[in-house]
Amino acid sequence: MSIKRTKQRSFSSRDTDDSTSAFGSKPAPPQKTWAEEMADKTDSDFTPYAMTSRFAKGTLLSHSKFGRGVVVGVEGPRVEVLFEDGAKKLGHTP
Repeated sequence: MSIKRTKQRSFSSRDTDDSTSAFGSKPAPPQKTWAEEMADKTDSDFTPYAMTSRFAKGTLLSHSKFGRGVVVGVEGPRVEVLFEDGAKKLGHTP
């Protein structure tokens, strides 16, 4: 005697509608490039990077190895900094 199994329904991208889940929310603003962030900035605008310091989003940093950068994200004890060579995650005091 055989038992006929029903097919399990698989969910595809057409089954989920992401447009309704984000209804009413604003789209994220486009992230600026390193060159746009560094435009019209002087040496005095940059804070020397130290792991013992606390940084907020938008802070301009001067790193001894990576050069000039701007903090684009903060997650607990880490900050994401956009440098000319790309984004790097660095430590800081939360």
